[in-house]
Amino acid sequence: MSNYSHAELDDAFREFQKAVAEIAVTRDWDRFAEMFTADARYIEHALGTMSGREEIRAWIWKTMTAFPGSHMTGFPSLWHVVDAPTGRVICEVDNPMRDPGDGTHITATNITILTYAGDGLWNCEEDVYNPMEFGQAAMRWCEKAADLGTLDDEASRWMQTVGKMFARRG
Repeated sequence: MSNYSHAELDDAFREFQKAVAEIAVTRDWDRFAEMFTADARYIEHALGTMSGREEIRAWIWKTMTAFPGSHMTGFPSLWHVVDAPTGRVICEVDNPMRDPGDGTHITATNITILTYAGDGLWNCEEDVYNPMEFGQAAMRWCEKAADLGTLDDEASRWMQTVGKMFARRG
């Protein structure tokens, strides 16, 4: 049972989303890590669990500075619900990729469960998603960028290695 009201959780989530929108522009991933308690957990179903703010910091920098994270332009919540008794906010996050050059919108979504710790900090984030959908979206982006002549070296390397498992068959 949490001690946080629906209004407090909703306000904290609004501030979290505002900060994440700014971070998506500045790419200041240290600021992202600072939104978590020193002993926070970040549960990422495909990549494991990070324990503590410093593990979260190292992981988020590695993840968001490499393709496809480096090509994502924002992380807006499409909807959210507040569960005051558990101190959680559950939301669907959109992960759009930058325009490959012709206005095409390529994205994938995930469900995020945030557990609030008070004072504007979170002590747990869990991202639930289908890694295949994210890989396929990244590959669609690469294919479109290649067709348009805008595929950069980093995305090209990904496309020729990890991305091969997400290529369309037949």
